[in-house]
Amino acid sequence: MALDPATGRVLAMAGGYAFEKSWFNRATQALRQPGSSFKPFVYLPALEMGIPPNQRLLDGPIEIMTPQGLWKPGNYSGQPRGWVTMRTALQQSLNLVTIRLAQEVGIDRVAETAARFHVIPNMPRVLSMALGAGETTVMRMAAGYASFVNGGKEVAPTLIDSVQDRFGKVVWRADTRRCEGCDAGPGSAPPRLVDERRQITDPIAAYQMVSLLQGVVQYGTGSRAGAGLGRPVAGKTGTTNDYMDNWFVGFTPDIVVAVWMGFDEPRSLGTGETGGSNAAPIFHDVVASALKDSPPVPFRAPPGVALVRVQLDNGQTILEPFRPGTENAARPPSDDTVISSDTPVGVDNSLGGLY
Repeated sequence: MALDPATGRVLAMAGGYAFEKSWFNRATQALRQPGSSFKPFVYLPALEMGIPPNQRLLDGPIEIMTPQGLWKPGNYSGQPRGWVTMRTALQQSLNLVTIRLAQEVGIDRVAETAARFHVIPNMPRVLSMALGAGETTVMRMAAGYASFVNGGKEVAPTLIDSVQDRFGKVVWRADTRRCEGCDAGPGSAPPRLVDERRQITDPIAAYQMVSLLQGVVQYGTGSRAGAGLGRPVAGKTGTTNDYMDNWFVGFTPDIVVAVWMGFDEPRSLGTGETGGSNAAPIFHDVVASALKDSPPVPFRAPPGVALVRVQLDNGQTILEPFRPGTENAARPPSDDTVISSDTPVGVDNSLGGLY
């Protein structure tokens, strides 16, 4: 599904490959596990709380007792990396960091974020949901990501632009923005569209997430999504257990595209078949075709965000977006940091109990 992040207007949708064989629309009706493409909705509440994107988090083994027994999640690579920044954790889609972050911000807050973005309305309060074990649709994921790029405004996907009566009078319009000054005469100030949609996250947190998801495409698991496009691209890969569901959900300032691949009766797509290897190239080709005649447009930083040049874990430097006042909050744990036995693993005491 492709939609306009400014209005929610659905630009293109493919719910199957043969309507004659199946009327089931997989873009709007199929409930599938989003896998790691859900992770931005775990990291966003941390950004809203003021945790900066370069905060160091622990990527280490973790064991959690559940009613079904001992749960020992792991990374896709199988190897923990120690202390990494939030940016690196999302770029490399590190499961262990994501679980710890969900513990720290609280699974209730993660569930509230998923509901606020209409991705999973009633998410069970269990930590496996942080890794995308819930169920959602392609349409919901596209609309959820659209709110990142449009500055945190709520997006309701629309398939019908307007309805007119037999005399041509518009009786209903999907775009609810008011046009101030549209009835003014010559010589008046230019008209202005007033966006009164609900603000579901603050513009700074939304822009920080855009920046983190740009890193996924530039340096992480989604590199094939933006290769050769010559324009800013952001997004996130997703791969579920046994390679049953592959995702890439991403965007430019002009368009949001959500791609899912899988079988109607869930079964493996094949060993090593990941969202980064097969869903991301589909995203790439759709965006390349849709925007081939348009110039590249940068993502707009909102007023008040502090852009500070920082060095990434890979040695490169970028302009990292910070919430004002948090530029100096993040720092790696020192060698003499003491973590008591009753402190949850991954909490740096030097940061007041938060990552």
